[in-house]
Amino acid sequence: MGLTSQELTDKIAELADGKLAEDIVALDMRDLVTYTDFLVIATARNERMADGIAEEIHIRLKKEDSLLPVNPDRSGDVGWTVMDYLDCVVHIFTAEARERFDLEELWHEAPRVELKLDPAPSQSTTAA
Repeated sequence: MGLTSQELTDKIAELADGKLAEDIVALDMRDLVTYTDFLVIATARNERMADGIAEEIHIRLKKEDSLLPVNPDRSGDVGWTVMDYLDCVVHIFTAEARERFDLEELWHEAPRVELKLDPAPSQSTTAA
């Protein structure tokens, strides 16, 4: 049995978080559109990091869940990567592109999904 759309959304958010994506948001689109259940939006510090996040999601979902995105689009020249897993569409932005395209404002009526991501590890600065 495969992942539910909610489980897929949670897993994608966790994978992105594990690759140091920032400001991860999931939007519940089920009452708004018919083409997907959820959007996951994340920010990468730069294009290289965005590629790493997308690659981790791609490899892990393929290996662990036999899932492949439909028509993935890595538009590095605009700072936006889209991965469509049907039940969940992933958007990975650079900070500038996320601000420019502002999907959260576009879909402001979509409820945010509470994600259970691990908090950032505390940074210890004690000298030895």
